[in-house]
Amino acid sequence: TKVCPASEALTAGSFVNLWSDAGTLKARKADATTAGKEANGFVLANVSSGANATVYRQGDNTQLTGMTIGARQYLATTAGGRTETAPSATGNVIQYLGTADSATSMTFEERESFIA
Repeated sequence: TKVCPASEALTAGSFVNLWSDAGTLKARKADATTAGKEANGFVLANVSSGANATVYRQGDNTQLTGMTIGARQYLATTAGGRTETAPSATGNVIQYLGTADSATSMTFEERESFIA
């Protein structure tokens, strides 16, 4: 895990991007619409903007809903989210996050991404 300030409010289960804000490591929602905002981990609890977030760099994200067991999960174009269909618009980041273990849980391991 990594503990750092959240630069925006984070919801339990959100995939997050770790970034440098003037030399201070911070967490923000990962977003497939913006290169450089790939998922580096996830949070298991809600975090207010400015509060410290515990970012899990790998492991089971048990705060998700609506997944199909066995389906591949990708970083979504909705900030912090995941989708079972890889983004395909020009310029979108395509990042595989893991495979659903159940409707509410998946094992995350940071992986390389590429731009559509």
